[in-house]
Amino acid sequence: MIETQKIGEWADALASKAPVPGGGGASALSGALAAALGQMVVNLTVGKKRYTDVEEQMQQSLLVLSNLQTELLALADRDAEVFAPLAAAYGMPTDTEEQRLKKEQVMEESLLAASLVPLEMMEKISLVLDVLDILEEKGSRMAVSDVGVAAQLARAALNGAVMNIYINTKSMKDREKASELNEKAGFLIGSGTEEADKIYEKVLKKLTA
Repeated sequence: MIETQKIGEWADALASKAPVPGGGGASALSGALAAALGQMVVNLTVGKKRYTDVEEQMQQSLLVLSNLQTELLALADRDAEVFAPLAAAYGMPTDTEEQRLKKEQVMEESLLAASLVPLEMMEKISLVLDVLDILEEKGSRMAVSDVGVAAQLARAALNGAVMNIYINTKSMKDREKASELNEKAGFLIGSGTEEADKIYEKVLKKLTA
């Protein structure tokens, strides 16, 4: 599990030719880091006299981000779990019609599972961005640059996750389901990157004014 690994060990595994971890896991980790960095901003805000009027909102934000970090790390592991049967399916025999149909069925099921995990990542990352938007406005001014970094990490996570959806839906036989997943992913990438860019631009403005 990613939570019990040293970051160097996980990075070495990512660098290897092993099929997992891969881009999906890296995207989930990037989203988790965005959530963690957001928590740092909250922890630098709570308990300060200057921010007493947002104390309750900050405490709520801390809980939300903590949960999202945990969920995104779990999704990094889940991404590896769902990719394994997909990788195995590509090697299934097709010598007979029965084998061909079996492979097609397993492939379709595996492609769907491998698409749903990064889609869930995108949903979680979008929630991270919603909290970062609050922190950009109400969090500690001393940590506003960290909000900007978190927004960029979340943006990268979204863009990584969406590619892991598209590469799987591209191979699906059920084009109606593939279109449905692509539509959901398209909405999340559009709204998410727009929000991330908005946060980042506001942070840059504060830093350079």
